[in-house]
Formats: sequence, structure tokens, C-alpha cells
Amino acid sequence: MDATRLEEEQILPLLERFYERVRRDPMLGPVFAVVSDWPEHLQRLTEFWSSLMLTSGKYKGNPVAMHLIHADRIEPAMFERWLAIWRETTNEMLPLKVAQEMQVKAGRIASRLNLALTGEMLELRAEKPAPVPKPYRTTKIFDEATVPAALLESHRVKPGAWALIRVLTGSMRLVTGQTVSPLNPDCIGRILPEVEHHLELHGPVQFQIEFFDRDPLHVDSSERKEHA
Repeated sequence: MDATRLEEEQILPLLERFYERVRRDPMLGPVFAVVSDWPEHLQRLTEFWSSLMLTSGKYKGNPVAMHLIHADRIEPAMFERWLAIWRETTNEMLPLKVAQEMQVKAGRIASRLNLALTGEMLELRAEKPAPVPKPYRTTKIFDEATVPAALLESHRVKPGAWALIRVLTGSMRLVTGQTVSPLNPDCIGRILPEVEHHLELHGPVQFQIEFFDRDPLHVDSSERKEHA
């Protein structure tokens, strides 16, 4: 898989995880409760991002017109929150270069929609990278021959623990429920507390796992200010 460009098969899993978080979000969830057919909605969004990123021409709709129907329920702060969750999800599931490209495009989309719906310009603030906490434990480097068998079977990390899987060479897959995430040196795997998962190895690979006592890919605003 090319780590410098988005692949068609990466779009739907990304959107499924992203909108799962959006629907749970206290600010955004009530707005998206109007969606009655999520499979159809996700399919349309998959076509949109395919057209935007891969110039596939699959999307034929009008995003502004679709959102204007709900303009009375949308506020500028919602776009900022939408972008924050988008950054978190793309950073987690995509190679760095691809994630950054999708974040730039999402920022432009949010700016245009916000102007059309609220009449205000959305000021996109350039954020400093959030400080990543230090792991309390790091495994040795595993490869396809030394990987513990337990990692290839369904298992969970303990309550209150998060993990990052860092691939040093080669590629592998992280399977979480129905979601399959390709991992490579540019795409880190993130494991949440008590969530069942397993690894799939299909060739030469080297990787190690870091364990944290808090989510290493999400730092709230107070922590960000402390490190500014």
C-alpha cells in the first residue's frame, strides 16, 4: 500500500470510525441525529471523499445545499469540533502525509460551509502538535517469527490502559471488531482500553507496542496550554 496517497478501500473504514465518534459527541451528536439511513449516508460520503481525493467523479451531489436544510441548527463552533475529531481520526488511521492532506481539505470544506450557513468566516487556527505522553512500558521489537501468539488472537488491554503499535519495517493489520486498519511505519495503530482486537501478519515486519495510562493521541486544551 502506498503511504503517500489515499487508497479507495481506506475511505469507508475511516468515515465509519469518524462518524461513530461524531454521533457520540455532545455537541455534534444531536445535529447528526437527523440522519435516518447511516449506511446510505456513509456511502454518499465515501463517494464524496473518493471524488475529492482520488478524482473518481463518483459524487454528484451538492454539499452546501444538503447542509442548508439544517442551517438553523448549525453554529461555527460545531465546525471546529468536527475538524478536531477529523484530525484525531485521520491521524490514527492514515499515513501522516495522507492524514495531513485530508485535514487541509476538510478545513477548506468547513470554511466554505460555515460561510454559506452562518455568514461568518471560520478562522482556522494552526495548532501546535500535542505533546505525546511517555509510555509506562514498551515491548521489545517483535517480528513475524517472534510475535507472541496471544497478539494474533482476540484479546484486550487492561482497564485504564491505551496502546500504540509502531511498525518499524514492513506492514501488518490491526483488526478491531469489524474495522481492519493497515499499519506501516507511517500509520500507527491505536488500541483503547478493554477493546477486543488482534493483529494479522502477512509478511516480514518489525514492530513494538507502547502502553500508556491515558490516551496518547488525544490531549485536551488544558494540557495543550501547559506545554505551549
